[in-house]
Amino acid sequence: MRVSFEEMEGEFLRVLEGLGFSPPKAGHCAGIFAGNSLDGVYSHGLNRFPAFVRSVREGLVDPAAEPELVRTGGSVEYWDGQQGPGMYIASMAMSRAVALAKKGGIGAVSVRNTNHWMRGGTYGWQAAEAGCIGICATNTIANMPAWGSTEPRLGNNPLVIAIPRVKGPVVLDMAMSQFSYGKLQEYEWESRELPVPGGYDDKGVLTTNPGAIKASRRTLPIGYWKGSGLSLILDVLTAGLSGGWSVGEITASGKEYRLSQFFLCINAAYLDEGVMEDILAYTRSGDNVAYPGERTLATRLKNRREGIPVNDKAWKTLLEL
Repeated sequence: MRVSFEEMEGEFLRVLEGLGFSPPKAGHCAGIFAGNSLDGVYSHGLNRFPAFVRSVREGLVDPAAEPELVRTGGSVEYWDGQQGPGMYIASMAMSRAVALAKKGGIGAVSVRNTNHWMRGGTYGWQAAEAGCIGICATNTIANMPAWGSTEPRLGNNPLVIAIPRVKGPVVLDMAMSQFSYGKLQEYEWESRELPVPGGYDDKGVLTTNPGAIKASRRTLPIGYWKGSGLSLILDVLTAGLSGGWSVGEITASGKEYRLSQFFLCINAAYLDEGVMEDILAYTRSGDNVAYPGERTLATRLKNRREGIPVNDKAWKTLLEL
C-alpha cells in the first residue's frame, strides 16, 4: 500500500505530541521521519519509528531537552545534546556548522550526549542544500567485530559526505558495515535474502540471512579490515573531540544512547562544478551507473507523485501507537 507524505507526517506528529514533544519540535522530527521514507530510506523512517518511541518511553530520549553550547574555539563549537531527540540535535548541529562555514569558510560542530540521528544522509542533504560541503559522522553501540575478531567491539559508525550541485547534490551516506541494521531489518521483514553476504551466523559462516546476522551481531565491515579501521577512527574522532561516550561506554550501558557526533562544513561558493560534472560523466560513461544520491532524488519524486510504499505491519503499528 502507499500513503501520502502528509498523511504519514501527520501520524508521526500525533504520536510525538502525545509523548510530550512541543508542537514545533514534534513537527521537525515528524518531517525528518516522513522525509526518510519519502526518499526511500524506509529502514530509518516508518520502520524505525516504533523503536524511537520506545526510547522516549524508556527515558533514553528527553523530548523537552535542548542542546547546550559548552565552549567554542575558532571555527569549532562543542555542544552537549542533553539526551534530546537525535534528529533534532543533528539538524541544529549541522545548521551551526553551516553558519560557521558561511562566516569563515569552514565550520565544525562536535556533539556529545545525543541520540540516534536516524538517517545520516538527512544532514548531508541539509548542508548541500545550504551551499556547503557537509561531512558528518556518529558512533553507535558495538554491533560489528574488529577484523580478525568474533566479538562485537566496533560500531557500524555511519559516515556522510555531501557536495552541493545544481542538478542535485552528490550525497554519500554509508555505515561501516556492509548493511546497516535498519536495512537488515527491512530485508528480514520482507523475508528476503541479502544480495551479497552481509555478515556471519553464530557458527562463523558468511551468510546472506539478515536474521542470522542480527542474532550474531557479526556484521561484515565494508572493505574487510579497511572498514574495521575506519570505524575505529570515527569513534576516536566523534568521542575524542566531543568528550562524550565511546562505543565501549555506550555498549557498557546496555542501551544505544548518549552517542557522540561530528559535523564539518566547507563553504562551497568556489567549488568548480564543471570539474565535478566531468568526473561524474567520465564515471558513468556507457554504463547504467548512478552517483551517490541520484536514486534518492528519483525515489523522492516518485513517492511524492504516487505515495510512499509502506510495509503493512509497520503502518498498522504506527496507527496503533
